[in-house]
Amino acid sequence: MGKPACSKSPGQREHPVLFLQALFLLLFFRHVSSQCKILRCNSEYVAATLNLRGADRSAGYCDALRSYSRCTRRTARTCRGDLAYHSAVHGIEDLMIHNNCSKEGPTSPPRPRPPPNHQGLEPLAMCDYEKSFVYKHGQAPSYQHCAAFGDPHIRTFHDDFHTCRVEGSWPLLDNEYLFVQATSSPVAKGSNATVTSKLTIIFKNMKECIDQKVYQAEIDNLPAAFEDGSVNGGERPGGSSLAIRERSAGRHVEIRAEYIGTTIAVRQAGRQLSFSIRAAEEVARAFTEEQDLQLCVTGCPRSQRISRSECCRGPVAAEVARALCKEMLPVEDVYFQSCVFDVVTSGDANFTMAAHGALEDARVFLPNVEKLHIFQAGAGCPRVSSSSFLLLILTSGLWVVLLHF
Repeated sequence: MGKPACSKSPGQREHPVLFLQALFLLLFFRHVSSQCKILRCNSEYVAATLNLRGADRSAGYCDALRSYSRCTRRTARTCRGDLAYHSAVHGIEDLMIHNNCSKEGPTSPPRPRPPPNHQGLEPLAMCDYEKSFVYKHGQAPSYQHCAAFGDPHIRTFHDDFHTCRVEGSWPLLDNEYLFVQATSSPVAKGSNATVTSKLTIIFKNMKECIDQKVYQAEIDNLPAAFEDGSVNGGERPGGSSLAIRERSAGRHVEIRAEYIGTTIAVRQAGRQLSFSIRAAEEVARAFTEEQDLQLCVTGCPRSQRISRSECCRGPVAAEVARALCKEMLPVEDVYFQSCVFDVVTSGDANFTMAAHGALEDARVFLPNVEKLHIFQAGAGCPRVSSSSFLLLILTSGLWVVLLHF
């Protein structure tokens, strides 16, 4: 008995079945994606942390993170394969570790969510960079640190470290959100060493959050207010997201710009100013090709760099400077080397405070504390033998006593 003329091979018969299976899977995953409620979890987390203030802020933040984690677990089955969901899960873990939150404990009570605006966040939340970033990306933002102090010495966002000969005005930062300019002048008449004598910081206008604000500091004039006399970002709804406060009268001012995830410290030690910043990585990178001269990004130009090992002659002997700097900086890293260089070339023991302040800012601002100390072999003043060790001890002791009076 012959085969029917229209008979199909087994492989041909399977094609409709495979097509139906593929169609079923496509519809199934589309259904699953539509059922994923990760955006609701994100919104509830933002609402729960929006108004946290005061001493209970840390505990409330942990409660909100536990609620956030519980919400993601409830929607885990329907969110398989959703990138926003997986980013949120990893982000929660990082935030709980960063804030020392235990996995077990109380959670935030359910809160009525305000009607979202066209961007999904109310204006006040949009002016909190960290909350807005978590809402959009499901994880905490990354941060970078830069500093300028002493002769000046520059620590870039990429942890390069240069000692510069720059004189006049140079931009430390120039991007979409911030402009920071340092003006340097000789540390003393006829000296090759320079120090920062003036800092100008411009917080550029951000429609939803702040008016443009300008901060200027000069030696012996470290104001705790912006140029217009205000201490915040103005009358806009997010004006409080930019605030300035005095940490130590005439010596240390801190400016917090929460709307761009940035904190700036300005200090005066002796006859020099120093600058430190902790900036969100996204903010630090928000510049064009034309804005390529930024000391915090590229360091000082090669023609303006000084070798700290070649300039170790000055009013103070290198070994005396070492003893002075060792009092404040026990680890012989680039901060210690910079301190020795500055004290030797300037003869001013106050430079020990400049290097120490920069190190303390780095300790607070650096996202990775393991990168606190930078070591550059052969970059410091070489050790010299002394004909009178006792004289060095007595001299350095006298400097230390003078520092405290």
